Amino acid sequence: MAASALLMAGTAMAQSQDWKSFSYVEAQGGLQLTSTNAPMDKLFTPTAALSIGHYFTPVVGARLHVNARQSKSGFADLDQYYKWKYITPDLDLMINLSNIFGSNQDRALNLILLGGVGLNYAWDNDELAALGVAPQRVPLAWKDNRLSHNLRAGLRLETNQSKPLGFSLEVNANSLDDRFNSKTNDADDWQFTAMLGVNFRFGYKGKKHVYVPVTREIEETVWEEVPVKKMVKEKRPVTKMVPVKLHKEVFYAIRISDNMDPSIIQREVADFMKQNPNSKVMIVGYADKGTGNARLNKMYAAKRAETFKKDLVEKHGCKAENIVIDSKGDTVQPFPEDNDKNRCVIIDAEGQKQVTEYEEVEVEKTVMEKVAKTVKRTITE
Repeated sequence: MAASALLMAGTAMAQSQDWKSFSYVEAQGGLQLTSTNAPMDKLFTPTAALSIGHYFTPVVGARLHVNARQSKSGFADLDQYYKWKYITPDLDLMINLSNIFGSNQDRALNLILLGGVGLNYAWDNDELAALGVAPQRVPLAWKDNRLSHNLRAGLRLETNQSKPLGFSLEVNANSLDDRFNSKTNDADDWQFTAMLGVNFRFGYKGKKHVYVPVTREIEETVWEEVPVKKMVKEKRPVTKMVPVKLHKEVFYAIRISDNMDPSIIQREVADFMKQNPNSKVMIVGYADKGTGNARLNKMYAAKRAETFKKDLVEKHGCKAENIVIDSKGDTVQPFPEDNDKNRCVIIDAEGQKQVTEYEEVEVEKTVMEKVAKTVKRTITE
């Protein structure tokens, strides 16, 4: 175990350069069983232990471990059992199996393989003498030498070693001299223990690994915005003058009471002239051939055109200079298919209206564009 641990320690140290050695003290308590030819449930007794240890590397540690309390044996054929006291100091080597195969020092649990050597001292076996068993059955019975060797191997499960307070579960097997249980069968006695422990870690002495930064130069691509002149399309407003027209008709009956109300048409014409200030309006009066005579009809037609203009100027505020009137009498019949419809005034207005349209043009502009650029940079690792 010692040779293997030393060989593995180097590997573990390479995996964990920041690891620190530490010491600890621990108290344990549990049960022990000394094997003999008797039912196991008759042989369990309490046991306790104290130890002080130190981990030199992430893998290798050692401890001085003192286990003591009480042991029990007996004669199954006689159904008689006896107890005695013992103390076993050992020097144990510990190998952290978890750190051999992994580098995470903050893991929740560590599996420890342990093995060691020591001595065992036993006393107070008066219960055996009281049983009255024939001396030939217990010829060694500690008459002269109560010391025996102890060889140990076992496993322990230990909580995170980077914390100051820890807990453990340990099971081990101890091989002792045949005289340990006051009985002889020409073979070493075996004692098995299972204990729970609580330990306190202290005295970190290891030096933390000094980090040496390494610098190197790398190339990387960066994007930067630069001004670039380009021809781009954009919409610009264009003002145009477009022609606008208005055509309206007002009809009159022979009887004045049946005449059409021209005020609605007048408002429409007036609105047109206001919206188009430079517009020109032509008002032409007509009369029908079917009634009256040419002289009267010319007079009626002229009066109708004059009245319509007068109302536009006086009632609606239109400019008189923009209005031209004319009278055709009955010489022109705009509605030859219907005689009565020729008693009318026809209004035609023309003007120009300003409109704004948008047209697409190409212009030169300076725009920002992203351009790839290779730069060198020094990094530290």
